[in-house]
Amino acid sequence: MTDNLLLIDTAAGIRTIRINRPDKLNALNADTLDALDAAFAAADHDPEVRVVVLTGAGPKAFVAGADISEMNTLTPAQGRDFSLRGTRMMRRVEKLSKPVIAMVNGFALGGGLELAMCCHLRIAADTAKVGQPEINLGLIPGFGGSQRLLRLCGRAATLELCLTGAPINAERALQLGIVNRVVPAAELESAVMQLAGQLARAAPLALRGMLDCVNIGGECGIEEGLEYESAQFGLMFATEDMREGTSAFLEKRKPTFAGK
Repeated sequence: MTDNLLLIDTAAGIRTIRINRPDKLNALNADTLDALDAAFAAADHDPEVRVVVLTGAGPKAFVAGADISEMNTLTPAQGRDFSLRGTRMMRRVEKLSKPVIAMVNGFALGGGLELAMCCHLRIAADTAKVGQPEINLGLIPGFGGSQRLLRLCGRAATLELCLTGAPINAERALQLGIVNRVVPAAELESAVMQLAGQLARAAPLALRGMLDCVNIGGECGIEEGLEYESAQFGLMFATEDMREGTSAFLEKRKPTFAGK
């Protein structure tokens, strides 16, 4: 990637993408958004990748926000384009056919919280802080913050975070449903990799089916959502993984899923 904006490695079916701008607290500029978009597209199409872990380099930040020095000079049209650029990338992450875990190792503010929220699961260090501080810059969230917060934690909490701009600690984020788990900072990476390993051993097509049920069916009315789930359930019976999983259960052994 350009100027090593991302550090990427893959082991045991787990691709780790690390945003590598620690001197800028991993702030999202246009080049970083484009690099992330390309990296997630590549992960989606790589059959060796079963799970993606996203985090930030350095001890302080997951992503401290969008790059203010870059935004400061934008025209209204350029500002809209910058918002759409980030929104498209984050929508790609949200719609990825493989689980994405945000390893929130520090500040996740503004665009950083928006990036974490588009991931399927969020595990935070107990030292992490999250928030939507755009109001303090005379701005509003531009990468989907108001919409994903609303869906994760409801109207009251969304308005509190967006109108005040005040960050909250990891425990409060857990109470609101913004993150899934909070662990001691020293144990964060091992906890995330343990979860990623569990998902990497699961049936890939079933994982994709469940992601689709939540992402697509969850935006429908209840009747349409139930119908969509039933259709996805039926499709699983065409997979080798379903036969392997049910046979392994009956034979009292661990299944080995091939993603077929």
